[in-house]
Formats: sequence, structure tokens, C-alpha cells
Amino acid sequence: MAHRLTPIAQKLRRESTRTERILWRAINRGQLDGFKFRRQVPLAGYIVDFACHEARLVIEIDGATHSTNDELAADIQRQKKIENDGYTFLRFRNAEVDDNLDGVAETILLKLGALRPRIAPTDS
Repeated sequence: MAHRLTPIAQKLRRESTRTERILWRAINRGQLDGFKFRRQVPLAGYIVDFACHEARLVIEIDGATHSTNDELAADIQRQKKIENDGYTFLRFRNAEVDDNLDGVAETILLKLGALRPRIAPTDS
């Protein structure tokens, strides 16, 4: 199923929103305690904004298309399906990223720290 979503994910990467680009610059290249994120990632038949596979963390940025009851219900259903695959979700509104990027990054870092104990240690 992921192969069906790959072209869509690639298009979403090329056409990312301004807010997604802002957050991507803050979390890209292991800037948050060495954790690596990917953007526009196919998971469980959906495409998520950002995912850290190591920590099994998904980050979603909700804009204007996440405001009606139907859209919110679809978001909840999608989130539950992905959580059933062992991922944890963090959601931020566009305004949070725009107005408080440092706070958003700190929230993500705290969540990564909380998830760290369930991450298997690597052999060095």
C-alpha cells in the first residue's frame, strides 16, 4: 500500500506548506537530540507530516483543513489506526508553529525523551 502513496508523498514534499517548511528546518538533520525525522511519510495507508521511526513518533501540523466536524472525525480515525501500529502522535496548529517555534521544538524534544526508554539500546 505504501508504494501507492509514494508519488503523493513526493508531491506533498515538493509542495509543502510554509508552516511545514518552518518546522522541518527545526527538526531536520538530527537537531533534536540526534533523532532523525522524515517528512510526508506513508504510514498505515495514510501520509503523515513528519515521522521519527526510531521513537515511533508522528508530528502533524493542523491548518484550516482540520476544522470541521467531519475533518476532525477523519483525523481521529486516522490517528487511531496509526497509533495501533505503535506510533505516538503530537499535533500542533499552524499558529503554534508560527508564534512559538521554540516551544513546539521543546514539546517535541520532551516527548522524544519520554519515548526514549522504549527505544532499544543500540550496540556500539
